Amino acid sequence: MFQIYRGLVDLVHGLVYNASMATVNIHEAKTHFSKLIKRVMSGEEIIIANSDKPVAILSKFGGLGTERKFGVDEGTVVINPDFDDLVEEFDL
Repeated sequence: MFQIYRGLVDLVHGLVYNASMATVNIHEAKTHFSKLIKRVMSGEEIIIANSDKPVAILSKFGGLGTERKFGVDEGTVVINPDFDDLVEEFDL
């Protein structure tokens, strides 16, 4: 049983994908992996299926983003010299 959400198809436990994606079985994916990678590098997403049930999506890796720079927020947070002094309300 499957459901359709705005042009997307949900076939297996919440796995939602675009119905126009190419689907290949695991054996075909292993046999033609290099060709599939070339297709993915050109922007295509490919569904990998086991016994006609989608189990994974092969898609282009977007990267981890830009490298973080140390000190970019310097001066944003100010820590007063007495930040760890006891507050009178909490004195025991």
